[in-house]
This record gives sequence, structure tokens and C-alpha cells, in this order.
Amino acid sequence: MGENMFTGFVQALASRGINSQKKNPGDYEDQDGLLVCGKCGHRKQTYVNLPTGEDSLFARTKVACQCLCEIAAAEEERKADEARKEMDRIASLRRMSLMDTRFSEASFDSFVENKYNAKILRLARRYVDKFDELVEKNQGLLFWGDVGTGKSFTAACIANALLERGVPVVMTSFIKLLDIVSTTGSDAPILGQLEHAKLLIFDDLGAERNTQYALERVYNFIDSRYRSKLPMLLTTNLTVHQMMNEQDTQYRRIYDRLLEVCYPVQFAGPSFRMKTANRRFEEMQALMADD
Repeated sequence: MGENMFTGFVQALASRGINSQKKNPGDYEDQDGLLVCGKCGHRKQTYVNLPTGEDSLFARTKVACQCLCEIAAAEEERKADEARKEMDRIASLRRMSLMDTRFSEASFDSFVENKYNAKILRLARRYVDKFDELVEKNQGLLFWGDVGTGKSFTAACIANALLERGVPVVMTSFIKLLDIVSTTGSDAPILGQLEHAKLLIFDDLGAERNTQYALERVYNFIDSRYRSKLPMLLTTNLTVHQMMNEQDTQYRRIYDRLLEVCYPVQFAGPSFRMKTANRRFEEMQALMADD
């Protein structure tokens, strides 16, 4: 395309832009014949010099531009669009997280702090705050303690806090994974999904069936994560002493992997589940009591 043809093409585009430009109430033309925003007082049009192909000669052409109001509105729309995309991404991450619905609303705001778990709450918050650094170090956590002491809930609080930041997290259990494998007949599809998680949470280690098949699958899941050099968080009713002194070779190789990369955190105190059950029992007793 010759220079004159190119100039004509640009002038035609500029003319269409001028003709389609939105004129708001209060907008006016200044002494140079350029449209000015009646709100912010900045020009919505300007002149540019286009080459004509002749030495030192240019074609002065009026083109549309954005005033400060339009620039601000475009920036707000860009931010809103990014926010919508981020919300969609987080929603997609939540759908992929495999988390039980009972933990989907778990958060640090709803965490019931007491003398038994105050330090744990601080540790969990710091784990989230320093997550980028801990990923680089491949530093995981091992929550262990009696049933009902808040291990799974705390793990879910960490998962949801990271998901809110757009961090891919999967929280699942070996029982659920074993069910998926038994349906598909292969570890490969679920292992491929799990490897995309920045944090992988295995809930209730030790609750799965202790068959040869189950133990091999559990080891494969943990070993695959171990080799990926990305952190894991596990919850278990087993004690660290039990894991460190396990005599069975199959169990021992699983626990050795975990204890190498996961910092053990003990959960103690009375069972929240028993406290809730006792409260509900007392409430029903009062309800059913004769007046």
C-alpha cells in the first residue's frame, strides 16, 4: 500500500471514529473545533499529522481520543472485568478442589478459638500469609490428634483462604481418591488433576482400607506429590509416635515420606463433636421435658 493510500485509509478510519463518537450533554467545541468534555474539561478529539508522501507536507487530521472521564471509566471497566475473571477462576478452583460441602464455608472468621487451639490458629494464618515462601521450601503440615479436635476444619480454613487468593488447592481424602480410582481403573487421571494444585490436602489419613491395593494407591499419591516438590497438608488420628515407630514396611515408607516434608502439629483438647452432641442432647431434653 502506497503512502498516499495508507494516509487515505487512516483518514477514513478517523472520520468514522469522529462520526460515531458519543457526545454527552454539556460537551462543546473549543476554538480549534475540537470536542471537549463538559464534565472534566479535557478534549475528546485532537489533531494528528499524517504523511502525504511529499517532502515536508502532512495532512492535518482530526481523530477521536479519550477525555479523563472516559479514561477513568475504561480503567474501572478493566478492573471490573479482571475481578469478574478472578471470581470465575476462583469458582472454577473451588469446583476442582474436591472439598466436601460441609467444609466449603470454613473460614478463620468462624474459627472458635480456645486455650487449646490459639497457637494452631496463629500457625494456620501464618501458613497462608507466608504460603509463597513455604511453597518454595516445599513445607507441608501434618495435623494429628484425637477425633473431633478441629483438624479437618482448620485444614479447610487454610484451603478456603488460599482459594480466595486464587491459589489452586485440592482438599480430598484417600477414601474418595480410592473410590475414583476403582471407578476409572487407573491412578493417572486423578494424579494429573492433583499435580495442578499448589497445595494438596489429604484428610483423615489412616481411615482408608488397609488392603495391599489401597496401601499401594496411597503410597503412589503421596510419592507423586513428594516428587513434585509441592507441599502437602494431611490430617490424621494417628500419633507421630505411631508413625515413627511403625514396623510394617508398607506403612513405614508412607509415613517416612510425610514426616520428611510435613511439620507435625498436635491438636488436643475436648472433642468439638462431642460438645456439640452433648449440647444438642441437652437442648432436646429441655424441649421434650414436661412443663
